[in-house]
Amino acid sequence: MTDRPLSETVLEGLAERDLVVVSNRQPYAHNRDDGEITVSRPAGGLTAGIDPVMQRTEGTWIAWGDGDADFEVAEEGRVRVPPDDPSYTLSRVELSETDLERYYYGYSNQALWPLCHGMIYPVRCDGRDFERYRAVNRRFGEAVVEESDEGSLIWFQDYHFGLAPRFVRQEMPEALLTQFWHIPWPAPKTFAVCPQADALLDGLLANDLLVFHVAEYVENFLECVASVLSEATVDREDGTVEYDGSTTTIQSFPLGIDAERTESLASESGVWTDLAERYGIDGQTVALGVDRLDYTKGIPERIDAIERFFEEYPGRRGEFTYVQNGSASRSEIESYEYLQQRVDTAIERVNRRFGTATWKPIVRIDEMLPEEELYALYRHSDLALVSALRDGMNLVAKEYVASQVDDDGVLVLSEFAGAHEELGDGAVTINPFDTQSFAEAIDRALSLPTEERNERMAAQRRR
Repeated sequence: MTDRPLSETVLEGLAERDLVVVSNRQPYAHNRDDGEITVSRPAGGLTAGIDPVMQRTEGTWIAWGDGDADFEVAEEGRVRVPPDDPSYTLSRVELSETDLERYYYGYSNQALWPLCHGMIYPVRCDGRDFERYRAVNRRFGEAVVEESDEGSLIWFQDYHFGLAPRFVRQEMPEALLTQFWHIPWPAPKTFAVCPQADALLDGLLANDLLVFHVAEYVENFLECVASVLSEATVDREDGTVEYDGSTTTIQSFPLGIDAERTESLASESGVWTDLAERYGIDGQTVALGVDRLDYTKGIPERIDAIERFFEEYPGRRGEFTYVQNGSASRSEIESYEYLQQRVDTAIERVNRRFGTATWKPIVRIDEMLPEEELYALYRHSDLALVSALRDGMNLVAKEYVASQVDDDGVLVLSEFAGAHEELGDGAVTINPFDTQSFAEAIDRALSLPTEERNERMAAQRRR
């Protein structure tokens, strides 16, 4: 793949400015383990992608300090990282249990997350949650003002900070503010469900530059501004909005991965044999799904398609295994707890219905695998099933393609994932809501002639 690492793109735009990154998740956490303070790197593609940028720029990263020893090792909330070779400052913001309940689990993940993914049924735009979201955004804004100056480049990450840019703009009128909104942006009729729509747009339009993954989200955002803020002037051709005396540029930029590093990890020898034996998939045709447990990822829909596949193609039984890798998330939210139960039940049903004493149709790997094992799994899986019901990008699709150093895997990709804009031509495209066609797509992907598999994957890897 020819994806440029995020670091190169950001570094080109910095010039002489100091970089200040703002994210909910921190890149390093300090926790107590048997009385000793240890350092860990929380899972997440966003933090992994930005950390190399920070190490090269020696800037400041502002984030929630969620480790139980974070503030023991920090001086006034600040600590130099990475621990083994400190090169930038991590400035931690402390959040209370109420903050987490209402700002994070409440407004961020029960209002904005489902709303932006076009899923109305779990949306809860509680006014008390929004007020706490506003308060936490103000607190992060104050941290930005304290850690930067008018010459800094402030880079907000994602939907947790829809209001923070306005708070910073009020205190630092000349600062350069940018924001990457990593999840989709909904169509105007969906966004209209949100009672705080005008406040969110006001906050985001305090940025000089607002970035989404794909052009569709840019178009949706501009349409929402035009329908909600009568005082804003929207130029759809140039992708700009004039509002409150300033101009915001809205652009799309598909987030990439470090393809060279991924290929290198996938090329390591000796990992796959042990991994395949451990999970009982040695000699099997393997389809792989790698997801955090979330209702946007289409995991129940995928399992339904696997079940239908075994119904329709009984000759595949015993020789084909679907591997589901991922971990639970946001289990404090009722809809996620219900999803966990639904997935558990579905996997048990399929394994009970079709499994034998020597073969399991679905193998579940709940733990987070070490990188070398994950990329070995990517490389040696015959198919990757990415069935997102809606997704800003989906880096799993890109990681799978980059790991296919032998050019013989097939990506089965939802048309509703942002990655489809780049990788759709070489993928077997699915609508995850159509169980029958999804099952047929799995069989079609498995039945592709070797030459066609190679051509499809080689074309994707050149992008």
